[in-house]
Amino acid sequence: MLKIGVLGAGHLGKIHLNCIKQIEKYELVGFFDPDGETAKQVEAELKVHCFNSIDELIDAVDVVDIVTPTIRHFECASKALQKRKHVFIEKPIVATPKEANALKKLADEAGVKVQVGHVERFNPAFIAAEPFIKEPLFIEAHRLALFNPRGTDVPVVLDLMVHDLDILLTIVKSPISHISASGVSIVSPTPDITNVRIEFENGAVANLTASRLSLKNMRKTRIFQKDAYITIDFLDKVAEIFRIKDEIDDTNPLSATITLGDGSEKQITFERPEIHPINAIQTELESFYDAIVHNTTPAVTIDDGINVLKLAYRILDAVDASTAKVKK
Repeated sequence: MLKIGVLGAGHLGKIHLNCIKQIEKYELVGFFDPDGETAKQVEAELKVHCFNSIDELIDAVDVVDIVTPTIRHFECASKALQKRKHVFIEKPIVATPKEANALKKLADEAGVKVQVGHVERFNPAFIAAEPFIKEPLFIEAHRLALFNPRGTDVPVVLDLMVHDLDILLTIVKSPISHISASGVSIVSPTPDITNVRIEFENGAVANLTASRLSLKNMRKTRIFQKDAYITIDFLDKVAEIFRIKDEIDDTNPLSATITLGDGSEKQITFERPEIHPINAIQTELESFYDAIVHNTTPAVTIDDGINVLKLAYRILDAVDASTAKVKK
């Protein structure tokens, strides 16, 4: 059994604490939060020990789960790595690419496991759809959220879009050739709405939109590839697969036959793969335990987290360039 402690007991930190309490493989030793009032409330509510400092918690555990604001990620993770503790760190991995490079060096020197909390990898809808995704050519993603002051300390690209950037880099295995983006700051000092077009060397194109000023929540991705169209609803946990086949099967009730201009026929089939309900956060934390105990590669590696962060900053640079053109 591995001893684990949580740094940060805000909204997401409490979710992590509750999830860890359900995982028998871990021994939840306690948590630390710099806000004394929050710490007292969480300690009383969840019946989990509150440590007096970050260092005290790190010394008492094998695994450190970092769920602090992004600006504190590097400080907390570097302290844990310097003491050779395994680290689970929420997305985005750190605040800047410079911090990411420094963290990678510390992790390599420590020789421990690091996993990044890109939780949509563990979304049951994505898990159900992933086997059908083969060399996508066009990806369209919309991640819209009602306004919430939590998270506005960073641009919406780092707050929300990073989820879709991680999924994108997971399904498209090709270098990026071009990025164009635009963004608007409305209520916070950094962009609250951003749209980006990402072109890959293999010809794939992705169009992503993220907004934290929507009238409704939406987390949908549409994937087009040769002979197939795949939709993933990350919010409602639904995946749908439409495939085009040359062979006509009249016995399939979930199909339609279309006649093309040259007179040939194709069949469109539809299926909704079975979704196995899981707690995605609990599952990713369980997967990290397995990676540590069995000495395997974590599901979302430190390199994965760094690649997403660096892509996010390329998008932010493209937004700045677009804004500068408009001002001229």
